[in-house]
Amino acid sequence: MLHTDPQFYRRRLAKERLFRAISYTAIAVASVFLVFFFADIIGQSLTAFSQTEIRVPIHFTQEILDAPESAVDPEFAPLVSRGVLRLLPGELNANPRLLGTTREEWMLATAEVDQYLKGKPNRLKPRDIRTIERLQQEGRFRMAWNWGFLTRGDSKLPEMAGILAAAVGSVYVLLVTLAFSFPIGVMAAIYLEEFAPDNRFMQFIEVNINNLAAIPSILYGLLGLAIFIQFLGLPRSSSVVGGLTLGLMTLPVIIISTRTAIRAIPSSIREGALALGATRWQMVWDHILPLSLPGILTGTIIGLARAIGETAPLILVGMVAYIPQPASSFLEATSVLPAQIYTWASDSQRAFVERTAAGIIILLIVLLSMNALAIFLRSKYERKW
Repeated sequence: MLHTDPQFYRRRLAKERLFRAISYTAIAVASVFLVFFFADIIGQSLTAFSQTEIRVPIHFTQEILDAPESAVDPEFAPLVSRGVLRLLPGELNANPRLLGTTREEWMLATAEVDQYLKGKPNRLKPRDIRTIERLQQEGRFRMAWNWGFLTRGDSKLPEMAGILAAAVGSVYVLLVTLAFSFPIGVMAAIYLEEFAPDNRFMQFIEVNINNLAAIPSILYGLLGLAIFIQFLGLPRSSSVVGGLTLGLMTLPVIIISTRTAIRAIPSSIREGALALGATRWQMVWDHILPLSLPGILTGTIIGLARAIGETAPLILVGMVAYIPQPASSFLEATSVLPAQIYTWASDSQRAFVERTAAGIIILLIVLLSMNALAIFLRSKYERKW
C-alpha cells in the first residue's frame, strides 16, 4: 500500500538518519579503541628492542671458574647481568690463552639498570643509582639493539629472556595442527557434501560439527588432556600434544569452510563430468576439489590463525613450562608464543612488561600476515559463477 502521508516519510527518514548516526558512532568508538590499543602496545614494546650495555674491565683469572662474578670489579658486579657472567668460564675454557689477561668489553646490564636508564620504575638501591650516574658521565653505558630477544629462549632474568624457543614451538605446533586437521577435515567435508546419504544420522553429525565450531576452546584443552596425555600417554608439554589438541579445535572450522567452498561449485560441473562418463570420485577429484581449493585454503589459513593465537587449551596440556632452549623434536617439551606472553604477563618483575608487549606485537604480525594471505588467496583465485 502506498502511503501519502508526509509525516510517515519524515518519520522513516528520521529513523534512517538515527540508525546511520548510531552505526557511524559505533565505528568511531571501535576505531578509537583500536588506535588506543595499538598505540599503547607499540609504545610499550619499542623499548624491548633496545637493551642497556655497560663497558667493564674483565679479569680472566682462575677464580672465575668457580665464581664468575669475580671477573669484574665489585662496583660493576651488581650492574652486570648474571646471565652474561655465567658465560665467562666457558669462554675461558674455550680459549685458555685469556688466563691472566684483562680487557674491557660491552656486557649486558641488569634489567633494573636498563629500566632506570629508560626512565621506568625499578628496584635499584640509592648507592647503585649514584654509581650508575657516575659511570654514565664516564660514557660506560650505551643502548644497543636487543638481538637476544629474537635469538634466545626464556629466562628467569628479564634482560636474558627471548622468544626464540616459543617461536620454534609455535612452528612445530602449527605443523602438527596442519598435518592432522587439514586432510581429515577436507576428506570429512567431501564425504558429507558429496557422498553421505541424507538421513537423520548425517543431519545429527552436521549439527554437532557446527556446534563444535562454537564451543569454548578450553574444552578442547580438557579433551586433549584426557585423550592424548592420559589415555595415549604422549609426552606432556610436547608439540605433538599441543598440535593435536589445536587440530581438534581447528577441524570443525576446516570442515565448515570446505563444505561451503564445495557447495559454491555449480551443479552443472558435476552433471557435465558425470555425463562424460566420470565416476563420482573422478568428478570430485578432477573437478570439484581443484575448483574449491582456494576457498578450502582460505578457511584453513583462518583456522590455523585462530589456533596459533590460542592459549587456554595449551595451558591445560602443560605448554607453559619454562623452556630456555628451542625444542629439537616434536616430542620434546616446548612452549608457544601465546603461552610465553601469558607467562611474562604474570611475572612480578616490571622488566617483563615491555617484553610482553613486544611478544604481543610479534604475535599480531603473524596473525595479520596469515589473515592477509587468506584474503589474497580468496581475491586472486576466487571464481564468480
